[in-house]
Amino acid sequence: MGSAVAGTLVRAGHHVTVWNRTPAKAAPLADDGVTVAATPAEAVAAAEVVLSIVFDADAVLDVLDDAGSALPDGALWAQATTIGVDGTQEVAARAAELGVPLVEAQMLGTRGPAARGELTILTAGDPALVGRARPVLEAMSAKTLHAGDAVGSASALKLACNAWLATITAGAAQSLALATAQGLDPQLFLDAISGTATDCQYAHLKADHMLSEDLAPTFTVDALRKDVGLMIHTARATGTTVTLLDALDRVLGVASIDGHGKEDVAAVYDAFTTVPLGNGD
Repeated sequence: MGSAVAGTLVRAGHHVTVWNRTPAKAAPLADDGVTVAATPAEAVAAAEVVLSIVFDADAVLDVLDDAGSALPDGALWAQATTIGVDGTQEVAARAAELGVPLVEAQMLGTRGPAARGELTILTAGDPALVGRARPVLEAMSAKTLHAGDAVGSASALKLACNAWLATITAGAAQSLALATAQGLDPQLFLDAISGTATDCQYAHLKADHMLSEDLAPTFTVDALRKDVGLMIHTARATGTTVTLLDALDRVLGVASIDGHGKEDVAAVYDAFTTVPLGNGD
């Protein structure tokens, strides 16, 4: 995701510097006009807006600790990693200790939309700070939505949105598997919902990958499972039922255990076709 965003920002005319803890992943970006830094501090040294696009809250905190003191006066930090509300509050507290102005810029979409500048960005925080980040955020998105002035609001909304994504993905897998188990061509399921009130573009997209076994990752099973874990934590903390979230965690876990953790979320189909989950096993 970070590589796709960097390329999009360069094409939009922004000067972009990146850092990745795995240098080999960042190196090819130099061919696209991106400056590749050796350290987080070096990456932010001349920045106006910093985007943190890593895996989890611990990674955000590590980068913030390494780079926060090097942030120039007048620069701001836009936190884009999915880390939940609790993780966001911890990051916001650390940023305050370091004197780093922080807003949220949660991203809806995968590498394809990121590469095309078609993400949806969920913002939160001081509107004046968000406004300063807007030229960068609009260059990488087709839509921005301000979730609230309190940092954490965008993370709360991102979890709700990713719960929907996980539900659609697993639901499509369940329906395809059920059709196949009854001797039907699973494509008939997609044809049946096409153009109806129950139709969903994302279901078609992921179902096509499931049926073709094209599991090149745009959003991995393990990444979504991490997000579902955050959803479960939040649901329990707020008294929300976790029945569906527990089921989603289970099928994603099966797919991961079967070796699909680093593959696309479409690999959750494996959990419905190789393990009899529906039989209570």
